[in-house]
Amino acid sequence: MARNRKLGKKTDIRLAMLKCQASDLLMHGRIETTEARAKEVKSIVDSLIALGIKEKDNYETVKVKVSRAKLDSKGNKVTELVKSKNGKEYLRVVRETVEEDRKKDMPSRLNARRKMMRKLNKVSDSEGNKVDLPGKLFGELAEKYAGRVGGYTRIIKEGPRRGDAAEVVILELV
Repeated sequence: MARNRKLGKKTDIRLAMLKCQASDLLMHGRIETTEARAKEVKSIVDSLIALGIKEKDNYETVKVKVSRAKLDSKGNKVTELVKSKNGKEYLRVVRETVEEDRKKDMPSRLNARRKMMRKLNKVSDSEGNKVDLPGKLFGELAEKYAGRVGGYTRIIKEGPRRGDAAEVVILELV
């Protein structure tokens, strides 16, 4: 007996489709799909959210020295005129060294982040900025579902789809 649904697809295509749908659900909060696909995505997303809740506070804060371009009051890079060895002049960006506090994942949280990245795709928002879905799972969603034990998603039936009469549902985060 099969452990999960085959969904009429070959293994690599099915796994890619489930990764896309899980990523879209976490990104947008709801997706519309068929009932069989929704049940598969629901189990994936519920396990990822549970993992995010379990490891949300498992990090340490470390001080890191960062070298970056110095900015003026308008936000532009500060440059200085410099002479090269052969006598030519050019503009060089002035750099400054700053100490920052950064979160460093503990080993179990790092492992959880890697598990999440195996089940999710890299996603960009509407402006083209990359979205850190594991970071969203550890932060925003873990805070939202902290007191909850399971049941992070729900399936709402819409009815048969026109054309092939497949049962269409809305899968959303609670």
